[in-house]
Amino acid sequence: MSPIRFAIPLCAWRHLSVLRSVQSLRGRQCGGARPRCSSTGLNGERSMEELLRRTVTPLPTYETRDKSPPPPDSNSLEFMYFYRKLNKEQKLVFLEKLSKEFGVDHRGVSELAVKLLDTQLRDSATVLQVEDRLRYSLTPRYRHLLGHISRVEGGVKFLVDLRADVIGITTSKVTDSPHMRDLNSTLKSLLSEWFSVGLLRLERITWQSPCELLQKISQYEAVHPVRNWTDIKRRVGPYRRCYAFTHASMPGEPLVVLHVALTQDISDNIQSIVREFATLDAIEEVQKINSAIFYSISSTQAGLQGVELGNYLIKRVVRELQSEFPHMAQFSSLSPIPGFAAWLQGFLGQYRKEGRAAELLSEQEWREVEEVTGAAHGAAALETLRALLGSGEWLRSERMVRTLEPVLMRLCAWYLYGEKRRGYALNPVANFHLQNGAVLWRLNWLADTSPRGIANSCGIMVNYRYFLQETSTNSATYLQNKVITASEQVLSLVSQFHKNSKL
Repeated sequence: MSPIRFAIPLCAWRHLSVLRSVQSLRGRQCGGARPRCSSTGLNGERSMEELLRRTVTPLPTYETRDKSPPPPDSNSLEFMYFYRKLNKEQKLVFLEKLSKEFGVDHRGVSELAVKLLDTQLRDSATVLQVEDRLRYSLTPRYRHLLGHISRVEGGVKFLVDLRADVIGITTSKVTDSPHMRDLNSTLKSLLSEWFSVGLLRLERITWQSPCELLQKISQYEAVHPVRNWTDIKRRVGPYRRCYAFTHASMPGEPLVVLHVALTQDISDNIQSIVREFATLDAIEEVQKINSAIFYSISSTQAGLQGVELGNYLIKRVVRELQSEFPHMAQFSSLSPIPGFAAWLQGFLGQYRKEGRAAELLSEQEWREVEEVTGAAHGAAALETLRALLGSGEWLRSERMVRTLEPVLMRLCAWYLYGEKRRGYALNPVANFHLQNGAVLWRLNWLADTSPRGIANSCGIMVNYRYFLQETSTNSATYLQNKVITASEQVLSLVSQFHKNSKL
């Protein structure tokens, strides 16, 4: 989403001031390292090797691991400056060299592994010491540098962005290097330590929050795009709450953002939340607030993928809301269903290929489709249906909407409940909330009629409800036994799917 460009004089002046400060800081940070960086050049593998040999210092010996002086900060700054100047292709070569040539000393590990086998009949103290030496020898050489980078100003953010690059490289399949995967694992382990929940700060975002923070909240909103400054003002105003986790090493940078609507009942459509607002100066009537609806949660840092933040944020926010509204009884998400429409197209195509089109809809439903569209019976009607769903044209016919409601609802229920990856929910949003212990509670027809909502999930949204006394049990049941806890509505829709599809 492009930045919001609306004239707010105070914000504009503050933003300009911050921008100048950042530019000044960058100049000071790289000033000491710049001459050496420029002397190495940015082209060719030799300059990379020279830079790496200079900045990635040898791992201290086991005996001196706690006594060895740290390398100078200039090493970290030079590494950061050099890397930022590389283009995409150069970064790939650079990271492959770093991960392969400055990783674990495999020969030393093998020698210690043999020694460990030889000491198995010795006393416990000897075995434990050799095990500790072996454990230390498994430390990649570059891990020492990464740890020191985290201590210089801007270093943690640099490492978060570095891991985002590594993830992009490994997922795009441009390389299948096991060393690159090990670098990703090392970075994830370090970031998981640095971003543990005890080191995170919960911050409520209000209209009085720094302008730059509000701008970032708007830009990072990945679920329901913010349209303008009035929109964001409403999302942090009456009957709304916005919370973010921040970290001391990345000031002013929200890591994960949660938007909450305070309502009387559990919402069944997103329009009532993001488009139909109370006035900006409304006074909250506490007695009307009985439900907290988590309608958007966005991770802002690609480099923190796999580092658990969102589930902790929801739990912290629940405690905050319980403190503010002791009588609040209902906690639920109102979640999109990304991937459903794409899955549906493939599913319908599979049934057509297998000659089982008639099984998907009842005879009456097929007659309705054929009458409305004028399509011939059989495969032609299925192809017409696929085209209608792909284009969203079905919404133009009230009769078609009524006909497709039971069809799409039961197919969506099966997608969320029955379609699995390694035994867990295929849909990533479902998997997130189910891991947290939520119940797959209610599917909502035409809950998001925006173009994105229709394209992604045929307008259907889902409530994952948090029954606070049951979340631990539900989470354990899902993670350990791969069993989804669902409501009667969802299970009834799944049963209808089984009946119609002859599964």
